[in-house]
Amino acid sequence: MYKAVFTDMDGTLLRKDHSISEATRELVRKIVDAGIPFILVSARPMHGILPISQWLGTDHMPIVSLNGAYIGLENKIIFRSAIDLSTVTEIHAVANRYDVTLIYYCGMEWFAEKSNAATLKEQRITEVPVRIAPYEGLLKQWEKDPAGINKIMAIGKKEVIGELEAELHRIYGDQMNVYTSKPTYLEIMRRDASKTNAVKFLMERYGIQREEVIAIGDNFNDKEMIDFAGTGIAMGNAPDEVKAVADWVTDTNQHDGVRKAFEKYIQLSEP
Repeated sequence: MYKAVFTDMDGTLLRKDHSISEATRELVRKIVDAGIPFILVSARPMHGILPISQWLGTDHMPIVSLNGAYIGLENKIIFRSAIDLSTVTEIHAVANRYDVTLIYYCGMEWFAEKSNAATLKEQRITEVPVRIAPYEGLLKQWEKDPAGINKIMAIGKKEVIGELEAELHRIYGDQMNVYTSKPTYLEIMRRDASKTNAVKFLMERYGIQREEVIAIGDNFNDKEMIDFAGTGIAMGNAPDEVKAVADWVTDTNQHDGVRKAFEKYIQLSEP
């Protein structure tokens, strides 16, 4: 019997147009009604998750945002991880040598140095406006806020992102979590911020064992979580490297892969 469900959103629960089928929504509600926590685990900021969580009826459960750097529960923050500002400035200097757009996330706020196609695309998933300012001005704002930066995201062409990822791995080694959430998005967090660490944190909070956890995802930032879970499921649209660590590979996000996976593994008693 599973006691917690952890699911990625983009490329997993959500279709390409960011919608969820009614059949999947109905099954999610049955899982919730059965008393099984259904926990959204996303690279998105909290404000990009809440409208979907509210629509699904899971907003009273933990929400894991920013790849595990910021976890909320019913309007309270129960975990946050922040990159120290000296490291943020170091990463900014390194990334500026590449043709990428940097976005900085701090709780429910997000920042960038310029408005362009990349920031406008991210703006479409949230009503919270991006705050645009030169880096020096942003840094002065952050110095006044002890909360710190939870995540940095670099957006660029696949080849450029690959080069930047390799350099950041070389510089920071095991000090930081650096991985792609899709080929053109590079996620940068502190080492204690990851989807797997978020799962472990919530398992301990609720007294859940590893074998009682089911997790599903589609990309490299989901790989460790899928491998860790008692039952790890990869989407049909996942890279082969992610599929290789999964217990089962379901259909794609365009064809209700999440619903098909949960129908296979989660046995719900009829009323």
